[in-house]
Amino acid sequence: MVKTKKTKPNQTDRLLVIACGMIAREVLAVKERLGLDHLELTCLPAEFHFYPDRIAPAMDKAIERAKAEGYKQIFVGYADCGTGGLLDRVLEKHGVERMAGPHCFAFYQGMEAYDKVGDDDMMSFYMTDFLCRQFDAFFMKPLGLDKHPELIKDYFGNYQKLIYLAQTDDPELDKVAEKAAALLGLAYERRSTGFGDLTPGLARAAANA
Repeated sequence: MVKTKKTKPNQTDRLLVIACGMIAREVLAVKERLGLDHLELTCLPAEFHFYPDRIAPAMDKAIERAKAEGYKQIFVGYADCGTGGLLDRVLEKHGVERMAGPHCFAFYQGMEAYDKVGDDDMMSFYMTDFLCRQFDAFFMKPLGLDKHPELIKDYFGNYQKLIYLAQTDDPELDKVAEKAAALLGLAYERRSTGFGDLTPGLARAAANA
């Protein structure tokens, strides 16, 4: 976990966002875009994307630490993210809110839009800007696909399409997503989502701080 820096005893005028490391860049971009100078960010490891059972206990400790450091206003930059409701139990205990939705792939598209396409996307593999930047580190090497490409069918054989949810317009990231789809033998679709519900979600949290 990326630890919060030692702060002044009184943090009642600050909003601390405890987020998934996969969306850190986007949270900071929203902060700058909206001028949320009172928003501070700390992140749990992005690799928890693969280990959702670690999210709830790590978040419990992170919130306890933040409160001990004096933060009164805390918002969680996670959806449920595969915790099966365990994250919500932790947040209920602490009286803290999070991003709505089952995962970041949903709130990036916006929950209203996701509800319309969720069933059709059941056989689709989502990528985001982060996952494009970290494709080798998050998929190729951990899954051993760089050395054993024959495993691609084992891991991705049930998928039909790769959908790139683009937060930005970056031709280099587009190339990564297109190459990934070709490598995995999947059809390709690009959706320009921007930050989706992350922007209004952080705006509301900041307004309440």
